[in-house]
Amino acid sequence: MIGQRGIPASFGGVERHVEELGTELAARGHEVTVFTRTNYTTERPHEYRGMRARYLPTVTRKHLDAIVHSAISTVAATGDHFDVIHYHAVGPGIPAFIPRYFSRTKVVLTVHGLDADRAKWGGWARSVLTAATWLSARVPDATIVVSRSLAEHYALRYGRKAWYIPNGVVNPTRRPADEITRRFGLHGGDYFLFVGRLVPEKAPDLLIRAFLRLPGNLRLLVAGGSSFTDEYVRSLRSLAATDPRVLFPGYVYGPTLDELYSNAAAFVLPSSLEGLPLTLLEAASYGIPVVASDIPPHLEVVGSDEPGRRLFATGDDLGLLRALIRVLTDPEGERAGAEALRRRVLETYSWGATAEATERVYIEVLGRA
Repeated sequence: MIGQRGIPASFGGVERHVEELGTELAARGHEVTVFTRTNYTTERPHEYRGMRARYLPTVTRKHLDAIVHSAISTVAATGDHFDVIHYHAVGPGIPAFIPRYFSRTKVVLTVHGLDADRAKWGGWARSVLTAATWLSARVPDATIVVSRSLAEHYALRYGRKAWYIPNGVVNPTRRPADEITRRFGLHGGDYFLFVGRLVPEKAPDLLIRAFLRLPGNLRLLVAGGSSFTDEYVRSLRSLAATDPRVLFPGYVYGPTLDELYSNAAAFVLPSSLEGLPLTLLEAASYGIPVVASDIPPHLEVVGSDEPGRRLFATGDDLGLLRALIRVLTDPEGERAGAEALRRRVLETYSWGATAEATERVYIEVLGRA
C-alpha cells in the first residue's frame, strides 16, 4: 500500500481506509506492507494489526509531502517484487508507471476523490493533479473508486470502467459522556459535531456561520486540524472568536471520538466535495442524526431528506440553519430515523465486503483463478 500517510491511522480518511482494508486482507492470509511517512506518527510498530509497516522519509511541504514519499516508496517496493502495488489517491499514484511498465508487479489504484478540485491547491498543483487523474484512468492495471458518482465520472470522462468498491464501517462501541464532560463540558445531546480535515471543500466555515445564527445554549464542536491549510484554520477561529459555544479541540480519535459520536445532537457534514466520506458512515453507524449537503456521495449514503437524515443545498448556509433547527424540533422522531439509517448503513457497508471485493481485483489483474 502506497499513498497513505501511514499506520496506525490517527487522522485522515485514506489512512483509516488503508488500515481497515489492510487488516482484513491480512486476516484473509495476504502479506500486507504499508509504506508510512516518518513525519506522520510517533508510533513506529514494525507490525500493526497483521500488517507490516515500512517507514520512509519525505519532504514536509504542501506540494511535496505525498508525491516525494510515493516516489521513494515506489522505488523501494518495485525492488521488493511484490505481487501487487496498491496506490491510494491520484496524486501519490503518479509514480505508478514505474512498476506498471518496468516490472512484472501489477498496479492497482484507488481513487478516494477528485483531488484536483480541492480548494487548497493553486493553479500549478491543480494542473499536475488533473494530469494525475488522467493517468489514474490509463496507467493502472485496475482502477478502483469508492463511490458510484466517481465510477460514473471515470466512465463518462475517460471511458474507463472503474471497479466500484465503497468504504466500510464497523459496528461501533457507543459510550456515555465521560471524558468529553471533563474536557469540554459536554453532557450529551447538547452539541453539534463536525469531524474532518479543516479544508475549504469540507466547508466548516459554512457550518460555523449557520450555527452562529442559532440561539440557545447548544455548542458546536469542530474536531479536526490543518492539512497544509493553516491560514484557513486561522480564518475559522477568527470567525468563531466572538462565540464561546464553538470549540476547536484539534484532531480527536479513539475512545474520545467514540464519545463524541455517541452523544451528539447531530453530526454535520457540509462538504462541497467528497469521495465517500468515512466520517458520515461512522456517524450514521452510531445512530445519531446526520445533516449533510446534497452532493452525490452524501446522497449515496443517506438517500432522501427524512427524519434522522437531513439534507440541504450545497453552499446554502440558511438551508443548513433550517436543517439544524429541524433536528432540534422533534428529537425523538429524528433519533428514530437515525436508528433506521444506522441499520441500513451497517448492512450495506462493511470492511469485510470491501476486502473481499478488493481481493477479486487482485486475482483478476494477476490472472489467477
